[in-house]
Amino acid sequence: MIKKGLKVKVLAGRDKKKEGEVIEIDRSNNRVKVKDINMVKRHVKTTKEKKGGIFSKESFIHISNLKLIDEKATKKKEAKK
Repeated sequence: MIKKGLKVKVLAGRDKKKEGEVIEIDRSNNRVKVKDINMVKRHVKTTKEKKGGIFSKESFIHISNLKLIDEKATKKKEAKK
């Protein structure tokens, strides 16, 4: 089960084989935001409170395209080598 704060690996898409930390989960749509994965550009209009411009931010990726990384198992493998 994927939870916020866990490390995952991307299995499909333009960010294939990259790893990152889960920062947000949308359980109703089975989608997840991963830090620095699936970055998109957003054009923001200037308002009284905020300055506008083009900003990069993470977008959701489907949960079926992710694999949970078991950090304990990888540490054991590295210790054996």
